[in-house]
Amino acid sequence: MVLARKYRPHSFEAMVGQGHVVQALSNALTQQRLHHAYLFTGTRGVGKTTVSRILAKSLNCVGLDGSGGITARPCGQCQPCRDIDSGRFVDYVELDAASNRGVEEISQLLDQAVYKPVVGRFKVYMIDEVHMLSNHAFNAMLKTLEEPPDYLKFVLATTDPQKVPVTVLSRCLQFNLRPMAVQTAQDYLQQVLVAEGITAEPGALSLLARAGRGSMRDAMSLTDQAIAFGGGAVLEATVRQMLGAVDRQHVQRIIEAVSASDGASLVAAVDTLRELGLSASGTLEELATALQRMALIQAVPQAADPSDPDGALWQSLAGLLAPDETQLFYSLALQGRAELALAPDEYSGLLMLLLRLLAFKPRAAVEGGGASPRPKAEGSGTARQVAELSSARIMTPQPVVAFAPAASPTALPLRAPPTAVQAMAGRAPAAQPAASQAVAVPPWEELPVEAYEREVPASSMAEPEPPQASLARPRAPIAQWPHDPLADRWAEVVAQLVSRNAVTALVREMAMQAQCVACVEEGGTSRWRLRVDRESLRGDMHRERLAQALAELLGHNSATIEFDLDGGIATNTPAQRDQAVRERHQRAAEDLIQSDPLVTSVLAQYPGARIVAGSIRPL
Repeated sequence: MVLARKYRPHSFEAMVGQGHVVQALSNALTQQRLHHAYLFTGTRGVGKTTVSRILAKSLNCVGLDGSGGITARPCGQCQPCRDIDSGRFVDYVELDAASNRGVEEISQLLDQAVYKPVVGRFKVYMIDEVHMLSNHAFNAMLKTLEEPPDYLKFVLATTDPQKVPVTVLSRCLQFNLRPMAVQTAQDYLQQVLVAEGITAEPGALSLLARAGRGSMRDAMSLTDQAIAFGGGAVLEATVRQMLGAVDRQHVQRIIEAVSASDGASLVAAVDTLRELGLSASGTLEELATALQRMALIQAVPQAADPSDPDGALWQSLAGLLAPDETQLFYSLALQGRAELALAPDEYSGLLMLLLRLLAFKPRAAVEGGGASPRPKAEGSGTARQVAELSSARIMTPQPVVAFAPAASPTALPLRAPPTAVQAMAGRAPAAQPAASQAVAVPPWEELPVEAYEREVPASSMAEPEPPQASLARPRAPIAQWPHDPLADRWAEVVAQLVSRNAVTALVREMAMQAQCVACVEEGGTSRWRLRVDRESLRGDMHRERLAQALAELLGHNSATIEFDLDGGIATNTPAQRDQAVRERHQRAAEDLIQSDPLVTSVLAQYPGARIVAGSIRPL
């Protein structure tokens, strides 16, 4: 008999990986709080049918002496328990909805529901893959599912609960069976093989558990295949060969080649995988797994599994890459699996992905033979200070080998990297090759925060060539509106109406675009004369709503507020005033960025650098 059927759990205690479901059902059976319909959801091979059979035995178990009742621990020895395990219990019906999905089959099943159990305490109808039923079949069972007889229990199972109508879901007690964890599946396989007296290596069991993809039945079936393939033994080498899994030595070779920036070794590694016929997708999966283990060791060393036989290997590989490189390469490996289908063939796609790892390595590490880059200090970045002033983008071209000579290194407003300072002073560095001069680290990566806060005298700065800044173009003057008491009063009134959300839509637009020409108060009545340019805003309904909003603001009767709307060009309106204020704030932010010493130094050090037009926003 195959292992999946031979070792199917026959009690709640024997089930693994579904403790939340077992606990809920056990407590309900113990306290006699039974529901009339249960829905078990989950992927294939996680125990939906098994839970259904155990539940049926719990409801119908009579014990060895025949006097037992409902229990969470069925004896497994009485006649009902044995008949349910063997599939011969007349009051337990399993219906495959995939092949019996019509209304006729469901109607026949429900016609038998009016009859009491023949030999058992309860009738249990188990409908597997219930989402395959037709809409008419679902509708036919709704009434019985909602109010079945006391002796009838429904158990529904599905791998796709989204396709089950909500009218059915609302009538059921739903349990979601989780996919099996790799360690859980591995431990259970170990128990099964020990019971079978079969030798198994931990590495082989780990491969089989991972290959099961959360399904215990799939893992057991693969174990059956591995036993046959290995001639009665489950060895890691034979399991890898059977599954086509990539040996960790190939992954180790790839990581070492990437850390050493050795492109030739990467090409040779892909050729080896091609010759062995190993899957490119499997290679990326193993690479992602290795990078995940490395990232865990780098971030939380104490969280590493001490029982992992490959722990020493992951520890050694973790020291070859910087933590940020490990995270980046992990993301590239995951995304590369989706791109393999788009490549001319999977091995060329794998090669391009591995070459991409080299392309994303820091240039200093590539040219320096694989040295890991220095981690960046947190909180020490000019970008943070510039962002506090305003949000701006500075586009800089690629660094060149040498900069134009300056008068002296002190002409720089801020300290630059040694390579850049020596090049600007007309001196070549003695210890580094000329090629390394092309890798100039921006000065904000080297300086402490205190360096940004000091003031640099204007006399100490060299006179660089005017940078090609987009902000250097002529700017239009900002409108200056003359002082007008009526305009000031109207702008204040409109501001209060807008802040209280008293005017909206077109009424708000009319108030913002209106110029106050006159305001006369006599006899308890306020008469406002406004000039509005757009004819569509001078409607009677807009005027009435504005009068009502102003009356509520002032606490008056709306009959005491009147508005006269005239046509013509409106000036000194609240909208124009707000626009002038925004332009002044924008101009101040641009001037602040242009006069910032750090921005000036960046524009001077990188010829062709410019501030992107429109990227500055006042805070």
